[in-house]
Amino acid sequence: MDLKLNGRTVLITGGSRGIGLACAMAFAAEGCAVHIASRSADSLEKARDAIRGRHNVPVEIHVADFSKGDTVRAVVDAVSHADILVNNAGAIPRGDIFAMSEPKWREAWELKVFGYINATRAMLERMYARKKGVVVNVIGLAGEVYNYDYVAGTMANAGLMAFTRAVGSKSVDQGVRVVAINPPATRTDRMLTLLRGQAEQKFGDAERWRELTTHMPFGRPAEPDEVADLAVFLASDRASYISGVVMTLDGGQAARN
Repeated sequence: MDLKLNGRTVLITGGSRGIGLACAMAFAAEGCAVHIASRSADSLEKARDAIRGRHNVPVEIHVADFSKGDTVRAVVDAVSHADILVNNAGAIPRGDIFAMSEPKWREAWELKVFGYINATRAMLERMYARKKGVVVNVIGLAGEVYNYDYVAGTMANAGLMAFTRAVGSKSVDQGVRVVAINPPATRTDRMLTLLRGQAEQKFGDAERWRELTTHMPFGRPAEPDEVADLAVFLASDRASYISGVVMTLDGGQAARN
């Protein structure tokens, strides 16, 4: 299937590792010029080398903290020609309403919530002027499965789902689509570090982490590539009538709960 993405440009926040890097690889495989942004210069340089090593496409890196509105706008200014924006940067710590202090809560939302809002707003100005473009928000299953012990993440994700639906419902009037993906627990380096720590504590052997995932659909977590493949499809012309929609990619997990 020709996704008709060859020659287009994508900006991916949090693009140096995990789902973001998988998205960068997947868009590069379709012939897109790739721009990735994150806070770590070292991680970005490694990601750039890895992408270039597999795909013959332009790859640019942007060292940027997307919790800062001025920084977000500066990066978007530098990549104002992008056809696709993938909002992916953000990790909200676990904790109930008492464990999540106000400073910790606000800090988490500055990146995951306001980072998405600011990047989308800035990019939509350019896309509306061109009457074309796609924004893909990588959010998370916690927005559908409310969790007391992850209250800040649950609220943030639910809010970004509403944001996607609201903005995507009207952006089509300007020729622009806004969509989202809700992945579940995904086998990223961050998740593996957590699981290995839990396996060490429970079994005395960090390499037994897979035993902690057998309750998941198909007996495993989702793969970053599975999320990336959906992101690429949603950004393509093959999904040209999809906007204001949140796609759940969870193997049926939300329905179980």
